Amino acid sequence: MRTLGIVQARMGSSRLPGKVLRRLGGRTVLDRVVRAAHDSGVLDDLVVATTTETRDDAVVAECEAIGVAVHRGPVDDVLTRFLGVLDERADESDAVLRFTADCPLLDPELIMLAANVFAATPDLDYLSTSIARTLPRGLDVEIVRTEVLRQIDKLATDHHRTHVTSYVYSHPYDYSVLGLTLQPDLSHLRLTLDTEDDWRLIETVVAQFGDRPVPVRTLADWLADRPELAGINAHVRQKELAQA
Repeated sequence: MRTLGIVQARMGSSRLPGKVLRRLGGRTVLDRVVRAAHDSGVLDDLVVATTTETRDDAVVAECEAIGVAVHRGPVDDVLTRFLGVLDERADESDAVLRFTADCPLLDPELIMLAANVFAATPDLDYLSTSIARTLPRGLDVEIVRTEVLRQIDKLATDHHRTHVTSYVYSHPYDYSVLGLTLQPDLSHLRLTLDTEDDWRLIETVVAQFGDRPVPVRTLADWLADRPELAGINAHVRQKELAQA
């Protein structure tokens, strides 16, 4: 199975503009996401999908600096951005691993696990760790069959185009969908980057563990002994699906 990774990234953010190029441990947030994706060892190719807005010239420059391919497309129609990547690569992939550039603590081992489960289930259209969430927000992994991503271009509207894959998991009777869960349940932890309080927590984690991906269990155990840290962003609420 040929697997393509696509990282969606842009400078615009309603709550934390420019977050993808903030620096953590000597590299940008985007660089850390790209490295975690590469370190999983399951990708045949990786592309950053950004927008045609002038302010995202900085994202393009960063991609050139870290040696990763980049594609530019619409701001809110992220599905079209992804399909543009597929067009440029002549649909050479069998599956697409979707990443967002606001998850600098991604665990390569989780990416590898999800990709291997997907590859071992030939009739599967979509797999995600967030359907029944047991992982911290910010460490989720999702993978979709390339032909399904193509099919939903004619079906997905409104927020489903912003969230790329949401049409698939919102129609589980039309597609073969699998929710991957892991134990123990660590869903109470928030490790994504969307607010200044998220940033405070993530900066502290990186200051402790340095410039390397941290296995989720190691990170969870460390935070369990420091409830005051996990509480820094516990009040932050994720936007609803239709809000983005």
